[in-house]
Formats: sequence, C-alpha cells, structure tokens
Amino acid sequence: MGRSLNLVLWCAFSAFALLVVVIFVLVQNSLIMRQYRESTLTVLSEARGRMITEISSAQNASVLGLRLTDIANDYGLSVYLIYENGSSALDFDGQTSYTELASMLVEQKNQGALPGFLIAQDSVAYAEEVSLEGRSTFLYVSVAVQEYGELADGMQWLSVITALVAVVLAFVASGIVAMLITKPVTEVTERAKELARGNYDLHFRKNYFCAELTELAEALDYARSEISKADTMQKELIANVSHDFKTPLTMIKAYASMIIEISGEDKKKRDANAKVIIDECDRLTLLVGDLLDLSKLRAGLNAGERTVFNLSEEVYSVTERFSFLKETAGYTIETQIEDDLYTQANRERIDQVLYNLIGNAVNYTGEDKRVRVKLYKKGGNARFEVIDSGKGIPPEEVDTIWDRYYRSNKTHKRPVNGSGLGLSIVKNILLQHDCPFGVISEVGKGSCFWAEFAPPADEGKKSDAPEKRAKEGKS
Repeated sequence: MGRSLNLVLWCAFSAFALLVVVIFVLVQNSLIMRQYRESTLTVLSEARGRMITEISSAQNASVLGLRLTDIANDYGLSVYLIYENGSSALDFDGQTSYTELASMLVEQKNQGALPGFLIAQDSVAYAEEVSLEGRSTFLYVSVAVQEYGELADGMQWLSVITALVAVVLAFVASGIVAMLITKPVTEVTERAKELARGNYDLHFRKNYFCAELTELAEALDYARSEISKADTMQKELIANVSHDFKTPLTMIKAYASMIIEISGEDKKKRDANAKVIIDECDRLTLLVGDLLDLSKLRAGLNAGERTVFNLSEEVYSVTERFSFLKETAGYTIETQIEDDLYTQANRERIDQVLYNLIGNAVNYTGEDKRVRVKLYKKGGNARFEVIDSGKGIPPEEVDTIWDRYYRSNKTHKRPVNGSGLGLSIVKNILLQHDCPFGVISEVGKGSCFWAEFAPPADEGKKSDAPEKRAKEGKS
C-alpha cells in the first residue's frame, strides 16, 4: 500500500523548512563574521590615517601621546608607538618595554609585511614604520577580538535555538497545511467509493480552495450524472427487452400449441396461426438486429466504407418504401426534395437514418396522417427534415428522445413495426458521421426532426447519375 499523501506532503514541507533554516543559520553566521572583520579593518584604517597625520605634525612626545590616545579611545583601539629596541615613544613613566613586540615587528619588516594588517587569533592589528624625531619607530594599532568570539558563540547558540523553534513551528505548520490539502482529496475519494457502490445521490461539487480540486469535483459530478443515466437506461433496456422478447415468445408458443391441439387438420386456421408465428419471429429478428446494430455503433465498430452518393435519390428511394401506407392506412407523405445534393458517407447507414426518421414520423403523426419530407441546401450542407402533425414533444422530454427505448407518454399508432431503438440508432450513426442533428417540437403542433450532411470533399467524385424528378410531390 502506498504512503499517505498527508505524510508525503508533511515530510516534504518539513524537510524544506529545515533546509531553509539551516541555510539561514550558516549564511547568517558567515555574514556576521565577514561584516565584523570588514568593519574592524575599516576602523583600523581610519584610525591609522588620523594617527599618521598627528605623528607627521607632532611638536613633542607628550602632546603626541595624548593625541594618539584620544584617537584610539574614539575607535575603541589600543595604540603603541615603539622604537626598534622595544622602548615606548609614548612611555610616560619610563618603565614600559615592548621588546617582544618590537622584535616581531622588526621580523615582519624584514619579511616585507609592513605596512599592513596583522591578524591573530585574539586580535587584529595594523603596523607601520614611521620616523619620529629622526628615529625609526613602529606605529602599532590593535583591537581585541575576544569579545567578538564571545558574541559569535552567543549568536551561534541563539541561532541554534532559533532554528529548533523554527523547525518545530515548521513541522506543525506543515502538518496543518498537509491536512488542509489532503482533507478535500480524502472527501472526494470517499464519495468516489460511494459512487462505485451505486450511490448516485451524492454530489462532489464544493467551494474548494484550489481550482484543480474544483475541476476534479465538477468532472466527477458529470461522471456521476452520466453513470446514473447509463444505469437507469440499462435497467430500462433490460426491462423493455425482456418484455419485448417475452410477448412474441408467448404468442409463438401459444399459436404453436393451437396448431398442434386445435387447427392441425384445418388448413385455413393452421395457416393463420403459422402467419402469427412468422410475424412474431420477424419482430424478434428485428429487435435482435437493432440491438446488435446499436451495440456495434456505440462500440465504434462496423463504420463501413464511405462513398460519394446522390443523397436526393436516396431520400426519394426511402420515401417510396412507405408508399404502401397510402393505400392501406390512408397516409399522405409529401416530399419537397431538391435534386442533385451529394454527400460522402456510409450509404447503408444513412439509408437507415432516413428510414428510421420517416418511420418515427409515421408512428407519431396526427389524425390527418400527414408527413412531410424535405431535403434542401442550407449553407454548404444538405439539410434533411421530417415533419409530422402529431401532439409534439414536451420540453422536458426533448433531451431524452434519443435514448434507447424512449417512448413518449402520448398515445400513438404504430403502423410501421419498430423495436423502440430507432432514434438511438439514428443518433449514433449521425455522431459517427459528425453530422449535426436535432428536433424542433411544440406541444400540439407536431415535431420536425432534422439532420445535415456535409458535401463531398471532392465534388468531382460524384458517382451517381442524377435522375430528374419534380421538386415537390406527394406519394
């Protein structure tokens, strides 16, 4: 099992905070030492300049001693003016001797280190050879760095304490931030588990602190909605298919029994009963075929080869297949078809679209039994329309008419056999061909189903020889 996101974020934030604190402490101590050293050297340089000026203009040793002492006090320094033999040129009581210091300065002079800064473990000094009353004399100005060492030690301990406090605070803050980040992720995960168990009443969308989580919640809400619809449609499909299979199977069994038990010797009755069995088998065949077609279309299979064909002729041909309704049921199918409109698609599938849409209009048209079929050029596309005079589709049902097994609550006649999958098949074929489609309906005034077909990519590929017909007519 992987590590918790909360733990990963907490460790990452804490490690980052610790790294920042360590770098800060190291840089701070380094900068303090460097700044102190540069400041000390600057002070020594300034004090040396003033002292050289006083030495060059000195009238007597007593006055010079006071002047140099004042300058040293101004900067918090110690000043020595000694001859090469170690005696002090500023000695007021004649007792002070700096033999070791003088020997060291003579050695530095012989090595070429003077004038210059002399840096020791506990002091920083500046030494230079000058001439006083005609004698070679050393000016030695120093400052003790012992206090700085103590200060640096104190700063280090203070830095360590500050770092520890900062690390503790960083751990706490990291834990809080990690919890705030992972809490909504955990909530979304728990809701997703509920969704997987079939609970579609929950909602993911909330006012999260970041756009990414909000987008994730919106995507999951959309997925929940679609899964809920699919689950409902699946249950309805199973129920409807079970019903549609059960009815013809029951009738087939019943009429087969009648042939055996009752009408076996009566040819007329036997033929009538056999005709019912054949019709019910046809219904089952139609239903199974439509289910297979829909499954293949939704899976993106059986797309078929796309060719260029005369869409006008195809609409004429499909419309004529309904001409039997004029004589048998009193239907009127009016056509208004513009000639020589071509498209590039799978001809069999488009034929299926045209047939299903016209058949749907026949099933749902009004008492006048009137259906109008149109095909005309709109923009660059060929627009196909089927208009019925039925009771129309309520606004709340417009978005669901393309679903599998959708049937309007309105009563209707069904002279054309169907499986209830026609509009769903139409939708999937048109989506597969990237064709715009839709329905315009008003309750009490009928419906207009439409689809648009793009022209061929190369107009020169037209393969069907146009057959001229009247643009308006009735069948």
